[in-house]
This record gives sequence, C-alpha cells and structure tokens, in this order.
Amino acid sequence: MVNIILLRHGETEWSKAGRHTGRTDIPLTPHGEAQARALDSVVKACDFALVLVSPAQRAARTAELAGLTGWETDPDLWEWDYGGYEGVTTATIRETIPGWYIWRDGVIPGDSAHPGENVDHVGERADRAITRAVDALTGDDSSVLLVAHGHFLRVLAARWLGLPASEGRLLRLDTGTYCSLGYEHGERVVLTWNSPVR
Repeated sequence: MVNIILLRHGETEWSKAGRHTGRTDIPLTPHGEAQARALDSVVKACDFALVLVSPAQRAARTAELAGLTGWETDPDLWEWDYGGYEGVTTATIRETIPGWYIWRDGVIPGDSAHPGENVDHVGERADRAITRAVDALTGDDSSVLLVAHGHFLRVLAARWLGLPASEGRLLRLDTGTYCSLGYEHGERVVLTWNSPVR
C-alpha cells in the first residue's frame, strides 16, 4: 500500500532557469500553477492522516491549487539551504570551480539569511519528517502527504531507503511531479518516482 506521497512544487522562474532556490521565497510561474492544479488528481485519490507543507510560498501555493486543505506547515521541509550559491546556476559555479557537484562538493556559506547547510543536515531534517509521517500512519491503508522541494525530497527518499543523504543524487525530481513511498514485505521501497500527472 502507498504510505507517503510526495509532491514537488510547480515551476518557478528560478527552477526554470536552473538557479539554486533554497530559502528565497518566490512564486510559481503560470506553468507552475497549471502543474499544481494537475496534481489534484493525485490528491483526490486518498484521504490523508497528515499533510505537511514546506513554509515556502511555492509549496503552499502548490498545495492550495492541488486542492489540499488543513495542512500543517513544517519548517523541516524547507529546501536545502544553498548558502553562497543561492540563486546561482551550476554552470556559473563551474566557471570558477570546474566539475563542481553539489552532492559531493556542497555549498559555501552565504549571508545571514542563507548561511548554508551540508547534505547530512538536510538528511537530519528529512529523518524528522519521516518520523512524523510514520507516526501519523494508522494502518496499512493510511497515507501521509508531503509538499516540498526537489533536493529535499531526493534526500528524504534516500533516507527512507536507509541510504546516506548524499544518495539522493541518484533520484532526479522535476517540478510538478509526484512520488510515492511504501513497503514491500515489510521493507521500505519507492513505489513511484518523478511521475508527471497524465
């Protein structure tokens, strides 16, 4: 049975441009709003024991447009704090650091609003979110829904599987998509990943 459904927020101007968007709070594009509305078919399929949403407006707006109500805002669901790389593309970073890869090389400190964090700290937040979700499940047919961000949800899936947070690198996740996590024979598995609404 599906136990945890993950929604990545819809497109923003920064996600469209490939700019690292951690704590900068920017809105969805019109296309991102359309992606969020399309997620309503995923939301209608279940009654949720708990719905947790990142504090970012792009996540809250996605939840609203997808038809969710009565959610809780959980600061653990914020995106990776990219520190000094906030708003910067990978291509731009690689102009001064050839071959830079966030999953291996991490971020540099930024200003007071973007101090930065390492991948293991993101993993600690993901672990807390997983614990909240599992504690809310009331049986085999119970589900929880989380609305958050690309890198954060990739880390969360890795931790769900018992992998190091850095193994989220293996799980590409596009805007406006959904994923589902559950169990097979009592073991945690990924049931659906990076699925657009058809």
